Amino acid sequence: MASFSVRTLGFPEVRCDGRLCPLALRKGLALLVYLAEAKGPVGRDAIATMLWPESPTEVVRARLRRLLHRLQLTLGDVLASDRSTVRLSAAINLDIDSRLFEEACDRGEFERACGLYQADFLDGFSPGDCPQFDEWAFFRREALRGRAIQALERVVQEKRAAGDYASAAAHAGRLVALDPLSEIYARHLIRNLILGGDRAAAERQLKALTQRLRDELDVAPEAETSALLEAGAAELPPTQYVSGGSVHLAFQTYGRGRTDILMLTGFVSHVERVWEDARCRAFLSALAAMGRLVLLDRRGVGLSDRVGFSPSAEATAQDIRTVLDAAGSRRVVLFGASEGGPACIRFAADHPDRVAGLILFASLAKGSSAPDYPHALHADQYDAWLQQLVSAWGGPAGIETFAPSLAGDAKARAWWAGLLRAASSPGAIRGVLEALRDTDVRHLLGRVAVPTLVLHRRGDRAVRIGAGRHLADHIPRARFIELDGADHWAFAGDGQAVLDTIRQFVGDLTE
Repeated sequence: MASFSVRTLGFPEVRCDGRLCPLALRKGLALLVYLAEAKGPVGRDAIATMLWPESPTEVVRARLRRLLHRLQLTLGDVLASDRSTVRLSAAINLDIDSRLFEEACDRGEFERACGLYQADFLDGFSPGDCPQFDEWAFFRREALRGRAIQALERVVQEKRAAGDYASAAAHAGRLVALDPLSEIYARHLIRNLILGGDRAAAERQLKALTQRLRDELDVAPEAETSALLEAGAAELPPTQYVSGGSVHLAFQTYGRGRTDILMLTGFVSHVERVWEDARCRAFLSALAAMGRLVLLDRRGVGLSDRVGFSPSAEATAQDIRTVLDAAGSRRVVLFGASEGGPACIRFAADHPDRVAGLILFASLAKGSSAPDYPHALHADQYDAWLQQLVSAWGGPAGIETFAPSLAGDAKARAWWAGLLRAASSPGAIRGVLEALRDTDVRHLLGRVAVPTLVLHRRGDRAVRIGAGRHLADHIPRARFIELDGADHWAFAGDGQAVLDTIRQFVGDLTE
């Protein structure tokens, strides 16, 4: 059986039986990559439209026939085709590095995965004038890049825990290269350099970060970053993992006290990157002062396992239980923000003995509108918004809607863009948001028997205030408070008003 390998992580190349096969045909190389990724037959018409989008049907079919013939002359019998489809031949032994990388991630072999990922998918390559291929490559690139970031984060944690600071620093350096403006990743690198005894390198990294932040954002590093070079610098809460069946969940605990407060955010989360924004960090620290704060990344997002999981309200409620058990929490105040609310409602309805109180901020009971629920977008409007969000992925997508008060803040925009890239990929987040679009927990509201606080800002552009009123009207023991402002994020705008109300609610529960 002939050996046929395709390198896609970096500028693509093809080898047959170990021999490099130079291809001057950029569209031929694009076709081979696409077929290698497809894992099966692809329609001729689909290929032709992708590679020659502006040409008449008969012309592109003739061009495809000529291209297939030239590939056969160059590579031999590596393709199998019939009148309607093309595929890589089943008679070859296919080796594709992107697939090996993903398989290593799936098995939890993160160090091997990092070794395989040496560059982004099809880095620097385009067949030219093929927007459909370029769009496919973009989504694939972002998905693989997200998994690479997650693998690097895991290796940094593992190496540091094992005392291998040199290796931890090397992998943290790759994180910095992938996201140079992330102070979290820079802190990982600086901290491990210090622990490894290379203070001079740590100082150089801090100087380089300072220059990047000044040049790109016109800001200075945060005090916490600069303080790393001083003895006793503060650390982030350590990230822990727990297995919930077939999925590994990332979570943190921070603070201490009689009350546990579990916060579940909206459609994206990353338990480490959330601490990078000063406003968000101050908000979380204030919650931790009220009791022990528990943060988690729902399945499919952030540092939790991402592949093959639909983050429905039921699945996420199970994740809440798994994390609470791992954290040794017997009774908790649930704080569900935005799309985090439905899963918290599900858990409160199913496990009232474990829930002391429920806080719902800027949340809703149903992801899309219905004749008897006009408080959300119609499904087609939702899908249009989703497409707009996905198309802007890589930048601060949607910040004008989620936090209008911060939309002009360069550092906030950079943090949000970095959080999105670290938390998910454009293709993966589509599945997450489609599951949230189809969420409906209205039938559970009457079963919520715990004290409930519903908070909503009057001008919220992401979730209409009517959705908050609906929650309060249908949850038996709910108290509804309207707040001033238009920010969807709790820590943006007047975050202190949110904290003061929550502090009083939590205090009343413990009296």
